[in-house]
Amino acid sequence: MHRSDVLIIGAGPTGLVLALWLSKLGVRVRIVDKTSAPGTTSRALAVQARTLELYRQLGLDTAVVQHGHQVKAGNFWVKGELVARLPLSRIGEGLTPYSFLEIFPQDEHERLLIERLETFGITVERNTELAGFEQTADGITATLLLPDGQQETCQACYLAGCDGARSIVRKTLDTGFPGGTYQQIFYVADVQASGPTFNGELHVDLDEADFLAVFPLADSGRARLIGTVRDERAEHAETLRFEDVSSRAIEHMKVQIEQLNWFSTYRVHHRVADHFRKDRAFLLGDAAHVHSPAGGQGMNTGIGDAINLAWKLAAVLSGGAEARLLDTYETERIAFARKLVATTDRVFTFVTADGPIADLLRTRLAPFLLPKMTSFETSRQFLFRTVSQITLNYRAMPLSTGVAGHVHGGDRLPWAHDGEGDNFESLKCLTWQVHVYGDTSDEMIAWCHEHHLPLHVFDWRPAFEAAGLGRNGFYLLRPDTYVAIAETCSDPKVIERYFRDHGIRPFFGTT
Repeated sequence: MHRSDVLIIGAGPTGLVLALWLSKLGVRVRIVDKTSAPGTTSRALAVQARTLELYRQLGLDTAVVQHGHQVKAGNFWVKGELVARLPLSRIGEGLTPYSFLEIFPQDEHERLLIERLETFGITVERNTELAGFEQTADGITATLLLPDGQQETCQACYLAGCDGARSIVRKTLDTGFPGGTYQQIFYVADVQASGPTFNGELHVDLDEADFLAVFPLADSGRARLIGTVRDERAEHAETLRFEDVSSRAIEHMKVQIEQLNWFSTYRVHHRVADHFRKDRAFLLGDAAHVHSPAGGQGMNTGIGDAINLAWKLAAVLSGGAEARLLDTYETERIAFARKLVATTDRVFTFVTADGPIADLLRTRLAPFLLPKMTSFETSRQFLFRTVSQITLNYRAMPLSTGVAGHVHGGDRLPWAHDGEGDNFESLKCLTWQVHVYGDTSDEMIAWCHEHHLPLHVFDWRPAFEAAGLGRNGFYLLRPDTYVAIAETCSDPKVIERYFRDHGIRPFFGTT
């Protein structure tokens, strides 16, 4: 009987990233997907800065940036006229190495992840579907439907449901999925076209309650049109054609369609599962939460789920932590998912609201205010921080403690850089590590050496103060680069007590 450490159901970005991180950490994984091949169409486009920061751990960031497209500006149209332009190319400058909006379609994204996973000797098993599973105190016993119609019984220590909004894992666990469905039908079209909106920038039509945006792709003259319809056409989504929606793009944003590569429609829900874990089974990505595409958060949030869970599973499986560490996956991720669903719902409701007041706000007030607001650095940074997920944090949660400088336990480690380099380079090592900015004690140096805990001491520089980092204290960093301890002293007993209290015995040495 086939046995793995982790059986992953679903090979979208969430499942693939989970498999990648686990494989890098020495965990035996098996990943299956019921489809016959990777998707050739997709609606997820944006790769946020926080995702690129985490991808740097495995050297994926460079490939995404090289093969994707950096959007230089966002443009807003009303009644066929360009009314506002928002520069985006350096909107997050100084906050992250990836201070831009990156467009990299999900289908291309998946191919990159699959290629990288194959370097670990892991291949996605296609046409293979989960029929059911049972849990015991020792593991999972699952039944798989194979491509030849036969059934296979396999075992795993843990099961990861990355199988989308209609997750069989979630249904088998009988986990509630409360929320609702938007009345609009979403559509996405991949086109070759020309016109003023095909200049490598993002274009959004604010003219009507139905949303419409043109997202540039890396290929010249190619873009994705994403929009909604809510009238009688939405009642017959299965018969909706590109011709039924293309006139608006042609008339309002002067798009000249030269070739339609593909067109699809879909409905969008806003839901969060009641729980993200039950015993040895976990829910991630769309299996755990679905929401409006507003802000390009969905795929990135699923990837965040995967990386959060991966290091915890690896720690428990290697004997580097007690099983109770896995309880923190739901605690940390469900809070963010609930907040995200509420936020994207409000944004989407505003963008698509109907009526004279909503029309006035969208077509007159928003185009006037956006350029004014974004002319201030603080406003630009607030917008970027919100969308890029670099402010996502686990403050006031079980694994987070302390404050040093402006950095709290649970925060993402702030990025600091100058002519001497940056403080993210050491994060490529997927282990616990300690950062000190300034001076540290001989006791800390000796303790870290004795316990094989990587210690990185940076000479104090103005860049660290500008980033909000505290001087001469220390930051204990988790393998996913979030701050576990932010401490103003240099006493290693604080670290020793933290690990003991949380049942963690770090698995040092994995690279």
